[in-house]
Amino acid sequence: MTVTWATHEADYFDRSTAYLPGATVLDHEIAPREGWSGVVRAGHVLTLVDVGGNQSGDCLIYDAADHEVRYSAQATLVAQRHAYLVDGSVLLSNEGDPLMTIVGNEVDRQDTIGGACSKESNTLRYGHHTLFHHACRENFLLEGAKHGLGPRDLVSNINWFMNVPVEADGTLGIVDGMSAPGKRVALRAERDVLVVLSNCPQVNNPCNDFNPTPLRVIVTDPAVEA
Repeated sequence: MTVTWATHEADYFDRSTAYLPGATVLDHEIAPREGWSGVVRAGHVLTLVDVGGNQSGDCLIYDAADHEVRYSAQATLVAQRHAYLVDGSVLLSNEGDPLMTIVGNEVDRQDTIGGACSKESNTLRYGHHTLFHHACRENFLLEGAKHGLGPRDLVSNINWFMNVPVEADGTLGIVDGMSAPGKRVALRAERDVLVVLSNCPQVNNPCNDFNPTPLRVIVTDPAVEA
């Protein structure tokens, strides 16, 4: 099953209507710098919308019933033999089982190697004066605590809409994004999963165009007509 996108450009900016197959289970806007978490049932499709454009959405995924089973960037990249997530990529757990599958993607590539910002990494990269800046790690901890997760449960994450090229010398860059207002990525849950999202607060590099903007999360049930 592949997501059918809006056919008119204006549709991308009408946040009151979901142009997705099936009944809408959830339609929520994540404010800039804030987090969101929730269970997505097997077969449901989660669509993340880059409302303002070039806004990174950091993401962790867990089995809803057993949080020890969680997204593994290493297993996913090894299995697909590709450094980036693309349309059709299967997001694997640390046990090698599918958690979610990308069934629609309007950005050339999605990152899962750049990691998440934290107060510690901010001070290391940008100076001690950034210590007070809110970061994705803090959003992960705040949202994860609602589900019994703690620091030991934070693993390598996905960065939706973030542009992290691998340079010729093997180093990673954090550069201007390839996304734009209304761009989308859609994920089908292959089992009941807990998804934790951070609407990245980073203002010290171009990953958010130096201006965090909202993300919109939509969950639909393809088995039920809208």
